Amino acid sequence: MQTLLIFISAVLVNNFVLNRFLGICPFLGVSKKVETALGMGIAVTFVMALASAATYIVERYILQPLDLGYLYNIAYILIIAALVQLVEMFIKKSSPSLYQALGIYLPLITTNCAVLGVTVLNRDNHYDFITSIIHGVGAAIGFTLAIVLFASIRERIAKNHIPKAFEGFPIALITAGLMSVAFLGFTGLIKL
Repeated sequence: MQTLLIFISAVLVNNFVLNRFLGICPFLGVSKKVETALGMGIAVTFVMALASAATYIVERYILQPLDLGYLYNIAYILIIAALVQLVEMFIKKSSPSLYQALGIYLPLITTNCAVLGVTVLNRDNHYDFITSIIHGVGAAIGFTLAIVLFASIRERIAKNHIPKAFEGFPIALITAGLMSVAFLGFTGLIKL
């Protein structure tokens, strides 16, 4: 039951983009089309899930036994970078159009603070292996939900008349802010 609450909390209550404000760069940069946003969300989900598992193993079986816990940030970044390279190679082979659409944002998953943030939160909250993966997947699904919703709203806004002063980035920021306020409605839903 506790793991289900952690999952729901990561998706809705403590959404990484709209509540913790992590992963804003791809959220704003890859959210002009729903297809691209969904592709980024799937890539981030894969990386977050694998990063949560891999960093737990490295922390538990390498860093702690060797008393090197202070190196966790460096180790986590290296793990995430390796995973992103695998995802990038897979997407390039399986879907060249998605690879082109994601552009520079795909390798930037390496420095996506949401991916590093979920691994550090897993460590700080002392989650076990399964709970770390569930939290990582929940955070990634929350990221995907936020970016796909945002992309669908941006597509709809693009078809409407917008005052000149709000065209482009200003309306995107206002929309993101309103989405964040909407997600604040989930606050208090789950008490951990």
